[in-house]
Amino acid sequence: MSYFTFDNKQVYYNEIGIGMPLLFLHGNTASSKMFSEIAEKYKRNFKVILIDFLGHGKSDRLQKFPVDLWFYEAEQIIAFLNEKNYSKVNIIGSSGGALVAINVALEAPNLVNKVIADSFVGEKPLKSFTENVKNDREFSKSNEDVKMFYYYMHGSDWEQIVDNDTNAIIQHNKDIGVFFHKHLQFLKADILLTGSKKDEFVSMVSPDYFEKVYGAMIKKIGHGKIHLFNEGGHPAMLTNTTEFYELSMEFFK
Repeated sequence: MSYFTFDNKQVYYNEIGIGMPLLFLHGNTASSKMFSEIAEKYKRNFKVILIDFLGHGKSDRLQKFPVDLWFYEAEQIIAFLNEKNYSKVNIIGSSGGALVAINVALEAPNLVNKVIADSFVGEKPLKSFTENVKNDREFSKSNEDVKMFYYYMHGSDWEQIVDNDTNAIIQHNKDIGVFFHKHLQFLKADILLTGSKKDEFVSMVSPDYFEKVYGAMIKKIGHGKIHLFNEGGHPAMLTNTTEFYELSMEFFK
């Protein structure tokens, strides 16, 4: 296992395959294990990099998560890329990892080639999610399937990680309320926004949620593409794996 140091703590990463670096960024309450199957597809053409953000997976734990969580995680990625002397990497970020990917591209444009941002809520927190996240997370802890997911991602201390994430989401919504420090017009990397029309987190808000939110973001960025899958749930990339893989390979080509 490989680690790099950030903020005096050890961040786990793993590299498989040969070629141009392709970095996968996991979502909230998850770890890089969420990509274990799909990463096998990409290692034939890329050097696949899997990272567990601090407080997750095999990385060192945090007593509590920073309020500006997705920016803090972007700082970890930038530090890693600089330490490894990587430049012009491709990034796939899913859910919360998509927010991190966009932050990396905004803050360190020289390090990023192309970005796929999958299944995320947009520039601001989703009110219907943040208002109910505490109750929803408590309910999830009693669901055996969800508990198995948490345990697989993190191990026996999964509950503290879920609680840390829940608290960060609530506090971020109160104190900050935006995910990016820079305006989207400064994003230079080629970008593809993906999602599922049946994503359970946003379809109840509006059946055309992604069309509206992603469309507004692309207008601000000034370039980029959107692809929405008719089927699948959250995240789209893991519920439409074959189609997503083919789409991403065409985009990275």
